[in-house]
Amino acid sequence: MVCVKAPMSLMAPPESPPSTRPRARLPAYEARALYGALVVSFPALVTLTLVLFMGRPDVHNGVYFLLAVAIVTVWLARWHYRRMIHPIRTLASLLEALREGDYSMRGASHSVLGDVVYDINALAERLQSERLHFEESSYLLGKTLAALDNAVLVFDEGRRLRLLNPAAQRLLHAEHARLFGRSAQELGLQPLLDGPSRQLLSHAFAGRRGRFEIRHAPLRSGGLGGRLLVINDVGRVLREEERQAWQRLLRVLGHEVNNSLAPIQSMANTLATLVQREPLPHDWRDDFHSGLELIGHRAGALARFLARYSQLARLPPPRLRTVLLAALLEKVAHLDQRVVVHVDAGVPLQVEADPDQLEQALINLLRNAVEASLPEGGEVELNWQVGEGEVRIEIRDDGAGPPASDNLFVPFFTTKSGGSGIGLAFARQIAEAHGGGVSLVARENARGALAILWLPLPESGR
Repeated sequence: MVCVKAPMSLMAPPESPPSTRPRARLPAYEARALYGALVVSFPALVTLTLVLFMGRPDVHNGVYFLLAVAIVTVWLARWHYRRMIHPIRTLASLLEALREGDYSMRGASHSVLGDVVYDINALAERLQSERLHFEESSYLLGKTLAALDNAVLVFDEGRRLRLLNPAAQRLLHAEHARLFGRSAQELGLQPLLDGPSRQLLSHAFAGRRGRFEIRHAPLRSGGLGGRLLVINDVGRVLREEERQAWQRLLRVLGHEVNNSLAPIQSMANTLATLVQREPLPHDWRDDFHSGLELIGHRAGALARFLARYSQLARLPPPRLRTVLLAALLEKVAHLDQRVVVHVDAGVPLQVEADPDQLEQALINLLRNAVEASLPEGGEVELNWQVGEGEVRIEIRDDGAGPPASDNLFVPFFTTKSGGSGIGLAFARQIAEAHGGGVSLVARENARGALAILWLPLPESGR
């Protein structure tokens, strides 16, 4: 008889089948069939023997004897039938469990179907190990895709989206349910799949614009073809390299400017010594006053120069804490009274950010919007929206729009008279230190510019 063991504990590994299959002199199931048939036929054989050696029995006694033999034979036949069928049914149950994906059931290897049970146990062990390996690999793949900054998208043979990671959702700025199953043409990604792989291009996605590296490769699943698309935002990497280069430049500038301050200070000391001489020249007062005024003005200008431009290199890491976004934006909106700033309040929201740094970044963006709207007598609109795992703070102005240049976020680049060229770069540096970013684009259906600062939301705020 085949016995079925209960599912094993999750903490204990399944028993490995023996390395060599046990072999009986006569297979147990065949022996059971042979001996059972002999037992079933035994009453008939006994009856035949009695008739041959004892002669014809009395008719009345013979009827009862034959009836008893028939009953015993039927009972033995039923007993033998159940002994033969039960192992087959149990074996079928094991196979059904395997077909349904339950690989934890095992049969006793000492049963009458020992060889078959041994093979089924080995098959279940193999399938259970492979499924565990598959589930672990799938879990690892899911975690890896979720941790990637690159957008990963998988299309089927009909170029319909079947898989995407969170980075791809943020790039396309839509929920998973709205993206899954849509064609590459509907998502605006067909030109990327038709173009060459490993290309660099500037592109505007729904959730981001910038410079991207595009890679795609063929896939096969279930005998059908598909396409893998990977989109890498190389702009952030390039900006990090750019920031490090400017840091080195600022250190050099600081060193050179400090070297120029030394002779200025020396001249100030010389003038201070001159005033103590006797007799003094008749015009010493004018010379002395002019010299000190010039030195002081120059020294102050150089000090302000260093303090203003070196803040890009000395920005400390953000000290994150819970910030009420609505209160912060209302405060920023009232800091500049030159034009009307409308605040379109969104949903109440909390973000994890450094409030001082975030406020400074928003002040820089708002100041640019106000200065752009002043000549036209326009207004500025400020609002925020919650997207997939992030919040987007948008500042719209009614100015002439952003200049057509790729250097807007390059430190020291400016198109304004008297501008420092660090406002946008400083805002982007703060946003990226928080895991977000900044973009400045022309408004689509109106005059002016749209500045967007996005920040990731904590798990509880999503």
